[in-house]
Amino acid sequence: MTGFPPTPQQKGRPEMSDLAAEQNDTGFARLAMVTIDCADPVALAAFYGELLGWETRHVDERFAILDNPEGGSPLGFGRVTGYRPEPWTEPDGSKHFHLDFYVDDLEEATARALALGATEPQYQHGRTLKVLIDPAGHPFGLAPLE
Repeated sequence: MTGFPPTPQQKGRPEMSDLAAEQNDTGFARLAMVTIDCADPVALAAFYGELLGWETRHVDERFAILDNPEGGSPLGFGRVTGYRPEPWTEPDGSKHFHLDFYVDDLEEATARALALGATEPQYQHGRTLKVLIDPAGHPFGLAPLE
C-alpha cells in the first residue's frame, strides 16, 4: 500500500488533463490527501472519524485513511516515531498547521468534540472560532456556519 488514495481513474473522476480545463489552466496538480503526523494513527483516525462522520478506508498501526463522503480529498494519519505535538498554549506559539471546521451549533459541537477526547486550551484568539486540541495535540477550530 502506498498510502495514497485511489487515482481519479479508479474512482471514475476526470483525468488531470480534464481538470486543468476546469481550473482555468492555473494549476497542474490536485490535492490527493492531507496527512497528519501523530503517535497513534488508529486513535486519531477514530477521533476525526467521529467528529466528521467519515468512514475509515484503511487502518493499521502505521497509517489510517478517512474517506470524505462529499467526494473531496481524504484525511490521512501517519505514525511518526518520537512525535511531539506543536505548542498552542501561548498566543505566539509555533504551530505547523491547523484544521478549521464549520458547525451548525458551536456550543453543541464543542461539547461533542470534548466528549470525544479534545481539550480546550485557555488561550482563544478568535471571536467566533473555538480552538480545541485533538487527542494527539493538534489545534483545530470550530466555527459557526452562519
